[in-house]
Amino acid sequence: MAVIEQHCKADIRRSPILHKHEFNWIRDYLYSHVGIVLNDSKQALVCGRLEKRLRHHGFSSYAEYFRLFGKPGFEQETRMAIDLLTTNETYFFREPQHFDFLVKHLLTAMPAGQPLRIWSAASSSGEEAYSLAMTVAEHAKTSLWEIIGTDISSRVLETARAGLYPIAACDKLPVPLLKKYCLKGFGEYDGFFLIGPAIRSRVQFLSANLIDALPNLGVFDVIFLRSVMIYFDMPTKQRLIERIQSYLRPGAYFFVSHSESLNGLNHELSSVAPSIYRKRKDE
Repeated sequence: MAVIEQHCKADIRRSPILHKHEFNWIRDYLYSHVGIVLNDSKQALVCGRLEKRLRHHGFSSYAEYFRLFGKPGFEQETRMAIDLLTTNETYFFREPQHFDFLVKHLLTAMPAGQPLRIWSAASSSGEEAYSLAMTVAEHAKTSLWEIIGTDISSRVLETARAGLYPIAACDKLPVPLLKKYCLKGFGEYDGFFLIGPAIRSRVQFLSANLIDALPNLGVFDVIFLRSVMIYFDMPTKQRLIERIQSYLRPGAYFFVSHSESLNGLNHELSSVAPSIYRKRKDE
C-alpha cells in the first residue's frame, strides 16, 4: 500500500514537505515529552507553526530540523518548538459561568480572613490567572490570597509575567474591572493595556510540565485545569488526575472546561455542576 505524504500548502518559496514518517516522529516526541496526542488532522498545524524555524536554520526538510531536538546546544530551540506546537488560544474570563460559580459558592461563603490559594494549572499567557485574581480581589472576604499560574511554555510565561496585552484582548474583560485593575498604554505602548500592580503582585507564574515532576506548590482551594485533557489519551488523563487531585485541600474545587469531563477516570472527586468537581471533605 502506497504511503500517502502530507503536503503543507505550497507557496512561491516552495514550502518544505512534511512526510508521513516525519509527522509520526514529532507526534511520538510530543506524546512522550508533554503527553499531547496529535492526530492526523494536525499535520497542517505542524507545518504552519514550524516552517519559519526550518527557514531560520536553512533546512529543507523537517527531518533535519527534528534532529536538533535534545542535541546539546539546542535546548532552547527544542523548547521553542514545543512551545509553538502546544500553545493554545485563551482569553479573559473564558467560560464565565466558572467565575460566577466561584463567587457564589466559595468567595462570598468563605469565612472572613481565611487564606485562599488558587492554581491556574495551564495558564498560557496569563489571562485565566489574572481573571481569577480580579474575581478574588472583587469578592473575597480575605486579603490573604494568591494565584499560581503554571505552563510548559517559557514563551507564554514571559507574556504572562509582563501582564501586557493588546487592546483587542480586553474584549471579554468586564469594563468596570478593566478600569479598576488595568492601565492604558501610551507612547510606545499605545494600543496595549497593562494589568495593574495590585493584581500582578498577587499572581506568580512558574514553569511546569504537568506530566513530569511538578514543583512543590503546596495545596489549593481551587484548581483550574481547563482545555488541557482534550489533548491527552485516557492513560495520560488518568495519571494527570491522580497527580493533580493530591494538590487539592479537602473540600476544594476542581474545574475543567465545558468540553471536558472526568468520565471513565478513577478519582476522589464528586461532580457538583457541569465541568466542576469537589474533593470530599473527609479525605
